[in-house]
Amino acid sequence: MQAYKTTGTIDRAGNLILAEPLNIPPGEVEIILLRSMTANPEPNGSAPEQSAEQPKLKRASKIKAFAGLFEKTEPAPPDFDADEARWEALKEKYDL
Repeated sequence: MQAYKTTGTIDRAGNLILAEPLNIPPGEVEIILLRSMTANPEPNGSAPEQSAEQPKLKRASKIKAFAGLFEKTEPAPPDFDADEARWEALKEKYDL
């Protein structure tokens, strides 16, 4: 995967507007956004509020068994440590 760096803004409708055109061939891209917290403070001067309810992510799956899996699962908490979870499972499985 090749990476490009550019800047842009998000308008009130939620559309991404790039500061400069990208000279890349057409096709699907993966976008990772890094929001500058100092450049665009909130209009009322406060930090953005996190809603109590997480928005449901719609993900398509080519495998029918996984079709509803993403909607039913909850995202991992931010302090989740995958290595610690693996170690706990191994300790339980092998009585370590």
